[in-house]
Amino acid sequence: MADLLEAMVPHRPYRAGLGIDKEVADIERGRGKAYEANAANACMRLFREKNYAIPT
Repeated sequence: MADLLEAMVPHRPYRAGLGIDKEVADIERGRGKAYEANAANACMRLFREKNYAIPT
């Protein structure tokens, strides 16, 4: 999860950053399918409940 978010959220020279809300929603949609459910739940909890932010 950390690699996914770090790769997709920040701005890159070749594309605009996608934003944390969009990526957390993507993790929620893929929970139990593309992403292991416990890891996805922990990630969503960090960003939604604990207000974690990726350092810039």
